[in-house]
Amino acid sequence: MSKVAGAIVIGLWAGTAWAETVTIAALGDSLTHGYGLPVEQGFVPQLEAWLEDAGHDVDIINAGVSGDTTQGGLSRVDWTLTPEVDAMIVTLGGNDLLRGIDPDVSRQNLEGIVQAGLDADVEVLLVGMRAPLNYGPDYKQAFDAMFPAIASSYGTLHFEDFFIGLGGSESDPADVQAFMQPDGIHPNALGIERIVEKVGPSVEALIAQIE
Repeated sequence: MSKVAGAIVIGLWAGTAWAETVTIAALGDSLTHGYGLPVEQGFVPQLEAWLEDAGHDVDIINAGVSGDTTQGGLSRVDWTLTPEVDAMIVTLGGNDLLRGIDPDVSRQNLEGIVQAGLDADVEVLLVGMRAPLNYGPDYKQAFDAMFPAIASSYGTLHFEDFFIGLGGSESDPADVQAFMQPDGIHPNALGIERIVEKVGPSVEALIAQIE
């Protein structure tokens, strides 16, 4: 039984039921942290506002650290998963990609993070991303495939690509650079808004698993 479900049962025993705030830890790097943006325009505040507008009572903990790799996330996941945390969004791998880290190493770290969540009775949403061809097709295939493979192996939710909301494909030919900061790596406030609109329903599915 999840923490939220247990609290509701206790409330029913006491003759009173109440809506319980869902606490979600967003474990990630600068994309999660909100690099280069005013606090209120970052990923976590915008996602929390989107969910609240959709009728959810949520508290999202910003556990994003700029520059963090999957190894960094693994090293701090245990103290991120405090007792009040009901669910975790994992958005890591971008800095592994920038450093050319072996996808097998990244995969092992991500598996450790997901397992830590399951061990803590926390629901997990694993957010993927896609590599360019800079390191060759074999690297790209291994990197892109590790996210859905981990989600399938561990039975967690999966969102295919953090950047999918920014377009740049045949189905959505929007100018990606219009949604990026000058560094070409981090989304601007409008880009974050589009990202949240895409990932939001998957976070709602995460909340539904808790409830």
